[in-house]
Amino acid sequence: MRYSYYPGCTLKTKAKVYEDTTLATAKALGLEVTEIEEWQCCGALYPLNTDEIFPFLAPVRSLAQTKEAAHEKMMTLCAGCYNVFKRTNKAIREDGELRRKVNAYLEEEYMGDVDVVHYLEVLKNDLGFAALAEKVKKKLEGRKIAPYYGCLLLKPRDEMNFDDVENPTIIEDFLAAIGAEAVDYPYKTECCGSYLSMANEDVASTAVGRILKSAYNNKAEAFVVACPLCKYNLEEYQNTLQEATKDPNAKLPVYYFTELLAEALEV
Repeated sequence: MRYSYYPGCTLKTKAKVYEDTTLATAKALGLEVTEIEEWQCCGALYPLNTDEIFPFLAPVRSLAQTKEAAHEKMMTLCAGCYNVFKRTNKAIREDGELRRKVNAYLEEEYMGDVDVVHYLEVLKNDLGFAALAEKVKKKLEGRKIAPYYGCLLLKPRDEMNFDDVENPTIIEDFLAAIGAEAVDYPYKTECCGSYLSMANEDVASTAVGRILKSAYNNKAEAFVVACPLCKYNLEEYQNTLQEATKDPNAKLPVYYFTELLAEALEV
């Protein structure tokens, strides 16, 4: 199986371990991943104003490169990048005027026909979790992990079509495949505060505090995430858990799902 790969900015800097463990595990699983040449930042946030074409140019350029490379699928990792590409692709496919303007500017003929996928979807739909389980060398038995989805993988529902918005299970199924126990808790799809951690720390810390306390009270020992910003926020505001529990040692480590996968595959 061959995929164009869009890393995004954060995976080359703060989230380098996310990229490294992805590429190592993909190779171990027989997945051929080719990084898109001269990719640009996707913009980080999906533009809501379709009258202005410039925010669409960078993501469409990468999608067109995938098409030109004869790859049917473009794989990404960051939940923010995934959200931007998935929604941009749908807009280009369905909005003829936007498609005409963007293609005219880029001198492309991209029609929105590349399939944008997240690495979790590759593991579930292309490889299959049953096949993944057979390749595991070290089952993570006894590990109680809280899946944290956040917003961007799942919403908006009609544009993302990633999983059930209210009760997603893809990360739980992934954890089962590598032998870990998924801890259910009420706040796994609630927003962590996103970029508000930069502008309004009180809002972000309150949001994260609810998530941390909920997982902790349901006996989780760690979090697993698919988003660099979610990981940052969950780690940054661990003090809210210590304040809520009155325990200065209370802490829930946060892992990318690929870190756990690398451990299970022993790569």
